[in-house]
Amino acid sequence: MSTYTTDRASPFTRAVVSSMRRLYPEALADQSFDNTGLLLEAPFDPIRRQMNSVLLTIDLTKAVADEAIERKDCVVVAYHPIIFRGFKSLTLSDCQQQSVLRLALEGISVYSPHTAVDAAPGGLADWLADIVTGHLPSPEPATHTAHPEKTSPETIEEEEEEGEVESEANTSTEQPAEAKKKPQRPRMSLQRTYSKPTYPSHRPVDTSKNDLDPSSVDHTRSVISPVTGVKGFEGAGFGRLVTFNEPQPLTHLVERIAHGVGSPKGFPLAIPQGKQVEDIQIRNVGVSAGSGHSVLKGVEADLLFTGELSHHEALAATEKGQCVITLFHSNSERGFLSSVLKEKLTEVLKEEWERVRNEVAEAQELTPEWEDAVKDEDVLVECSERDRDPFGVVILQSSKQEGKPLS
Repeated sequence: MSTYTTDRASPFTRAVVSSMRRLYPEALADQSFDNTGLLLEAPFDPIRRQMNSVLLTIDLTKAVADEAIERKDCVVVAYHPIIFRGFKSLTLSDCQQQSVLRLALEGISVYSPHTAVDAAPGGLADWLADIVTGHLPSPEPATHTAHPEKTSPETIEEEEEEGEVESEANTSTEQPAEAKKKPQRPRMSLQRTYSKPTYPSHRPVDTSKNDLDPSSVDHTRSVISPVTGVKGFEGAGFGRLVTFNEPQPLTHLVERIAHGVGSPKGFPLAIPQGKQVEDIQIRNVGVSAGSGHSVLKGVEADLLFTGELSHHEALAATEKGQCVITLFHSNSERGFLSSVLKEKLTEVLKEEWERVRNEVAEAQELTPEWEDAVKDEDVLVECSERDRDPFGVVILQSSKQEGKPLS
């Protein structure tokens, strides 16, 4: 008799969904546009069941779907919903729909919490606020505007030749010299004056190494746009307004943010014309993950810290005398997965999985395959290694043309 079911998900999926709803109830989300919750409920086949594992990601791209399938995860928790609007069809020609279909075929479900995580106490907004109110090893670095590097640019040709020399060094010395020679392709000798695209690290901040000590600078904190009526989640809402007891140098906040979000090689900073970065003091900061304009518009703060603002939104802020730091949208969110969500979900999921296992065992007569599924006590939560923002930072290493100073 077949054990394949089409009317219910795996018991472990149930445990993951109930865990996420305990941590971040869907009632906290912005219902005006968001699409949170269990977006893909894959049928359960106990004979071909997945691992009791969860893959955390910000965006459910094709690369992340491949990763989940290779790992045999049971559930992907994707912060951004892969389904925002209703489908009129499901075809393989659409990249996102293709990922949904492939995951369903493999028995992998998808859950999206999105803005519920933004609004929850101890969620994304508070994580970002903890970063700007963190403290680096004393004394904090005196950040300064970097000068152009004076080193000579390396060429693409030199870089490739180095790779060939290393490859030849590993070749057996018994081969004749003619055998070692490889066909040479025509190539241009170009000066490489830029780095490869770089992205923030996925690893959480290691406070044991005296790095950033989160939320250690004296300040007060308030919610910008409160969400009420969700029992047990008093103090929820979108955005945070941080007010320091003593003004903080903007340069220190730049350092804290860089350390807190994974040490990117750079991120956009906007300041009012006529000001110098080193001279600016910050008393209060408006904080919002992702696209922050809807939350931060009208907020009176010296600094707006968010994932992204449009050109005109940033220009309007600097014209008012405000500073702006953006990180590229998802870089304001991704570090939360490894720094906060992984540990929180693991703890709650262990409790929920124990509860669900007992419920299933008591509620029905189990086949041997179902018995194996509910006897498996393992719980694993991991962050995707392939998830990243579409944008990387390319660093100019050497150029005859110097940029205009930010002032």
